[in-house]
Amino acid sequence: MLKKVLIAILAFLPAKVMANPACPVCTIAIGAGLDIARRLGVPDSVVGLWAGALLTLLGYWMLKWMDKKNWHFPGRDAIVICASVAMIGFVYLGTVKYHPVSICGMFVMDPVLFGTVCGALIFIGTGKLYQWMKNKNGGHAHFPFEKVVLPIVALLIASWLMVWCL
Repeated sequence: MLKKVLIAILAFLPAKVMANPACPVCTIAIGAGLDIARRLGVPDSVVGLWAGALLTLLGYWMLKWMDKKNWHFPGRDAIVICASVAMIGFVYLGTVKYHPVSICGMFVMDPVLFGTVCGALIFIGTGKLYQWMKNKNGGHAHFPFEKVVLPIVALLIASWLMVWCL
């Protein structure tokens, strides 16, 4: 118990970090985070949910970078986002084993992979929802940081649903 409390306290201490959003490195970090989350009792599907949102965000960053370089080709956005989310496969190369389970009695899939797909879809959906809401409001957000709040709230609700429903 003391170990869990110490880890939680250390996670909130400020520290200087050099971040480089290189996708394979981030997915390895997600795999390590999955192991830590398992030890803390967080369900794999919830970790996958947030990992899917992170990988989608990395794909959006790559698209922004490609826009700056003026690199455009047919299907670019879909290809980059799908490749970015597909990088969750790197976590299965390490210590994480593919372990399929029944999801809501409808299909069989690994909980991490299921959460990743759901997280990516939620992140993309809330991004489109934000753009629609912004356009309906004359091109302005309804409140500060609306673009950040929408996906986080949606992911929190989905996390809660996954904990209680799966």
